[in-house]
Amino acid sequence: MGKIQEFEIAFDKNKVVYSPGESITGTVTVKLGQQLQCKAIKVNCNGFCGITSKVNDTAWTMEEQYFNTTVSIADKGTLKQGEHTFPFKFLIPASAPTSFEGNYGKIVYRVRAFIDTPRFAKDYNIEKAFFLLSLLNLNQVPDIWGTCSSAVTQQFTYMLVKTGTVVLKAQTDMRGYTPSQIIQVTANIHNQSGKNTGNITASLMQRVTYEMKKPVHDLRTIAEVEGGTVKAGKEVEWKEQIIVPPLPQSSLAGCELIKIEYYVKVSLKFPDVMLTLPIHIGNISLDKKLHPSKKAAPPSSAPAEDTPTPAPIPDTSTSATTPTLPPRPAPKPAPRPAPRSRMSSHNSPSAPPAEYHQGAEGGMPMSDGIPNKRQSQLVSPNAFSYAPGLFFPQNQQPGTEPSGAPFSGSAQATAPYPPVNNASPMPTPLILPPDYGTSAYPQEAPPSYDESCNT
Repeated sequence: MGKIQEFEIAFDKNKVVYSPGESITGTVTVKLGQQLQCKAIKVNCNGFCGITSKVNDTAWTMEEQYFNTTVSIADKGTLKQGEHTFPFKFLIPASAPTSFEGNYGKIVYRVRAFIDTPRFAKDYNIEKAFFLLSLLNLNQVPDIWGTCSSAVTQQFTYMLVKTGTVVLKAQTDMRGYTPSQIIQVTANIHNQSGKNTGNITASLMQRVTYEMKKPVHDLRTIAEVEGGTVKAGKEVEWKEQIIVPPLPQSSLAGCELIKIEYYVKVSLKFPDVMLTLPIHIGNISLDKKLHPSKKAAPPSSAPAEDTPTPAPIPDTSTSATTPTLPPRPAPKPAPRPAPRSRMSSHNSPSAPPAEYHQGAEGGMPMSDGIPNKRQSQLVSPNAFSYAPGLFFPQNQQPGTEPSGAPFSGSAQATAPYPPVNNASPMPTPLILPPDYGTSAYPQEAPPSYDESCNT
């Protein structure tokens, strides 16, 4: 086996995920079969970002260094036969960005060890990667509260003849989500033409921009749900839900070369009409207690609580002065609203309830032969990130890559660390993405999702 039988780096407590500003400690172990002359043994800790215009290329076009620190753990001398252990410790800068890996670039952190031997002798080096996670608290993102909505009007053309217009309105119930939460999408389609539309689709999109002289944009469909058609002259409301899989966060604070954006795209296959709803993906979910309107609610609600007490006074005086008037019957309780018809009114779309809903079918029952492609959320098998040594089952349905994507590649933007949904300092559990090939329609939202932040 030669002089060196073992040469490895170990992190204390086998920890591989760290936070900015945290110290990384560990040991370098050298096991020798015979003595070894060395000039020095050094340990280096560094973090950098590299981007390129070619898929999965490591010959970086541009680089960005975050830190690069080297310490000497053994001076010039002779290492005796046997096992030697050298401890090390590095401080990670608080400004270092979150780890990331994509088709055209990555943010990498690693510890390397070197045995520098005398001239003409063989040098030895090893390295071990670790991951950095700077939690994105959605409650601190500007303009995060409320719903995200948009509308578009498109001329409907058939056989080069204009037959009318299609008005598409859509909204999401919130503007920020964490992995495993559910995006509630509501769309209103008014087909003011004489032809049926194509199927309606809602897609969760990821756009990664690599900032070079000529920026490279990597656009991917992460998840997609599909509904039915809207018949001529009909107006319908369509409600769907998209489960957020494990994804990199929207912000890579501290990195100037890579930008990540997410949005929900709602579109019709015919005519070609589409709108986008920008959202944020973070690590700490929105807390309804921090909603600005919630803080202002107690002062406004206080007078309302005091109003019932003086109410009996005018009632008794009125009955005493006008005894001849018949008593006013007690007001009947407000009737419960009837379920909204799929032939929607002109009201603004609202967040869907948890129970099952029929999709957009032009207001016609399901028996008219037009299938509603319910429970059809598809996920790209290469869309997510994996922690080292962890593999998810690749049994998702294929065909989710958009034909119009400007770039293609075998790997997708990844976040090699476990996502979290709470404010814990460091995440511990790994959240597996749902099996979209066999999963049923989600019935309930997570506990933190019960009350959406509507403005």
